[in-house]
Amino acid sequence: MNSAEIKALEAGDLQFHLEKLRKELFELKVKAATESIDNPCRIGDIKREIARLFTERRRREIAAGK
Repeated sequence: MNSAEIKALEAGDLQFHLEKLRKELFELKVKAATESIDNPCRIGDIKREIARLFTERRRREIAAGK
């Protein structure tokens, strides 16, 4: 997802994607610890995506508070 797609998400969808990515990250970390994974770079990609979602959520909180 790029930043324009993230900005277009509604609050519920934002939370849904955040939970989905956090679950996927957990599963990848467990799999990486127990066996070999096909694409280890995916862990970093998921972390960046989660950070983007948190940033957008915080931006909305600040905008709503003003």
